[in-house]
Amino acid sequence: MKFVYIGTYPPRQCGIGTFTNNLLNSMTRSPKVKEKKHTGIVVAMNGEDKEHGYPEEVEFTIKPELKSYIQAAKDINKCGADICILQHEFGIFDGNDGIYVLPLLHRLKIPVIVTFHTVLNKPSYNRKLIVKEICKMAHKVVVMSNKAVDFLSSVYKVPKQKISMIEHGVPNIQFNHKQVKQELKLENKKVILTFGFVSKNKGIETTIKALPDVVKKHPETLYIILGKTHPNILKSSGEEYRDYLESLTKDLGLENNVLFLNKYTDQQELFKYLYAADIYVSPYLNVAQITSGTLSYAIGAGLASISTPYWHAEELLANGRGKLFNFKNSKELSNIFLEILDKPEILKNLREKAKEYGKKIMWPKIGGKYILLAEEVLFHKPDMQAQKEQIPDPLKLQAFSLDHIKTLTDGTGICKNAKFAIPKLSDGYCTDDNSRALLMVLMAHKKSKDPDALKLASKYLSFIHYMQNDDGSFRNFLSFNRFFSDEKVSEDAFGRTIWALGYLLKNPPNDAFYQIAKLMFFKAAPCFEKLKSPRGIANTIMGLSHYLKSNMFDEAMQLSLKTLAFKLLGHYEKNSSLYWKWFEPTLTYDNGILPLALLHSAELLNNNNITKAAIKSMHFLTKLTFSKGYLSPIGNKKWYNKFDVKSSFAQQPLDAMVMVLMYQQAFKLTKNNDYLNKLYVSFMWFHGENDLRTSLFDSETKGCCDRIESYGINRDQGAESSISYLVSHIAVCEEFNIGLSIVSMPKVQETHYS
Repeated sequence: MKFVYIGTYPPRQCGIGTFTNNLLNSMTRSPKVKEKKHTGIVVAMNGEDKEHGYPEEVEFTIKPELKSYIQAAKDINKCGADICILQHEFGIFDGNDGIYVLPLLHRLKIPVIVTFHTVLNKPSYNRKLIVKEICKMAHKVVVMSNKAVDFLSSVYKVPKQKISMIEHGVPNIQFNHKQVKQELKLENKKVILTFGFVSKNKGIETTIKALPDVVKKHPETLYIILGKTHPNILKSSGEEYRDYLESLTKDLGLENNVLFLNKYTDQQELFKYLYAADIYVSPYLNVAQITSGTLSYAIGAGLASISTPYWHAEELLANGRGKLFNFKNSKELSNIFLEILDKPEILKNLREKAKEYGKKIMWPKIGGKYILLAEEVLFHKPDMQAQKEQIPDPLKLQAFSLDHIKTLTDGTGICKNAKFAIPKLSDGYCTDDNSRALLMVLMAHKKSKDPDALKLASKYLSFIHYMQNDDGSFRNFLSFNRFFSDEKVSEDAFGRTIWALGYLLKNPPNDAFYQIAKLMFFKAAPCFEKLKSPRGIANTIMGLSHYLKSNMFDEAMQLSLKTLAFKLLGHYEKNSSLYWKWFEPTLTYDNGILPLALLHSAELLNNNNITKAAIKSMHFLTKLTFSKGYLSPIGNKKWYNKFDVKSSFAQQPLDAMVMVLMYQQAFKLTKNNDYLNKLYVSFMWFHGENDLRTSLFDSETKGCCDRIESYGINRDQGAESSISYLVSHIAVCEEFNIGLSIVSMPKVQETHYS
């Protein structure tokens, strides 16, 4: 077999890199596996894009930018490897919480085994989402403790049959205890050792504070702290923690009993210190340590080990292999030191049990377990492309919920923005969002008859009525204290309002709603012919189309629709060319609304030129946004100038929504099932079928995150994004004949901000 390993790698100074190197050697270079002729190459995480002078097995490196991750996936797919083994630790990958690893994994065409070095029991929303997505794409996941198996199963809902527990490997490096003590000039010392990167969470001060009573009885005691300060700590606070430890040592009069070795050692030198030590101590301050390579090494070297009861330590030191003491309890630790040093038989017993267990976790045996796991994965290897191209079952949709919309809505209307899921009142309200919200709740009420949707509709309709000017146009922005905060009338906001009002006139829930919508719609009608913006025109066409479907004999509105449709067609004919089938020289935001409006016009006007322009522009947009097999909308960061590079980031939920509606209307007109498939794939953009392989829907708040950025997901959940998600959800339910049963959280007292 040929393996490809993804992780950090020596000479970069990193524990994960050492692990990756040992794993590769144990699977491809160990005498026990030579006859199988396994080979391996490495894709090294390059950190800050430094030159590390990698050995020959490192064939590819990944720089801290998304395009490098995507290129790595292409390189792996071409390298002839049978299986990929990825080491996962949040800190070694880029993007928010290492999110860039998701698009890499998604693009791989070979099976993947992922080793988790950290599994949190109380992860942040983002970290939980990332781990769950990794586990979906991995064929097997490996953890190094039974506690981690439980967490993956209970917290992340990973099927247990997908999880393998394989212990942390230990190098098969051995020295003679007495000889190495002499070599290091420690033969007259009782050596206590802690090694690894130095940082505050290691709790080294607990051990130093435990030493005075020990030294009184055993003055030959020497506590060695072997390791450099963690690079991230050096960046943020320099040697502050090491200086504190050295000052504490001096204050306690332990200068002759504590030795700081501020260096990063290779494995040969490290194991000399391990075999020279009598006792290993791991005084971590936090229980949430699921894997400890340092403690595994100590056990592998047959050391008498003492540790605080963090998760991995409880398992490693069970059955008499070591002793535990409570966090920060220096007195308890001091008593254990004295017990072990006073009674050599206890020390001997601990060392023998550790050594016996250590034989089971030497790297050649651990590497063999990984080989067996890889063989199992390849034996049951699925069709990778079929797996990735499969359309998810529409019946597995999340329950439709208006809870976040209710959170954003007060007595005035729906708040424009949110900070995370909390309304950002300082940004006030806008007609744009209240019109979108009105359209969405009317669609929901039509399908579900939910009374809460109607109550919300009343608030949004009232807001829109308040914002209409005497000439029929609409102001867009209203501050929280109800002052108008815009001078210029937005054609986009005008068009979206007409869309909502036209839909209401076609689907009135009661006569009161119908009458006020009619009043506003016809008051605004003289403004139709003045529209110039393609999106203002397109949104207005949407409203006219809905209105005319129930008022087909209104000749004045038929004329307005025809006028606006030909205006939009004029934009298309002016800018369209052989290779550019679009309405403008640039694709910007809300792009799908333009072909969507022509598709609705085509349904009513039966004009061949309009129909052709609608289909051609839709196919042009599809080619640009579906080139990867899933929806990748034009990013709003730089947009897409004619024949330039498409902007990938600041992708907006609004763009996904109009794609859903565009394919819905195309399917209604043509009955072509390909449009139905694209409708659903566009909707799945919200649920992780996107460039970052990450869901924008927040299952806790029932809101939708605002956009996909280069660093990850912008987790603010404003009105536009959440409404876009819900409109798309309703459209999917309509086309797949799924009932829309609105599910709510337990009701709380309604809050009125104004």
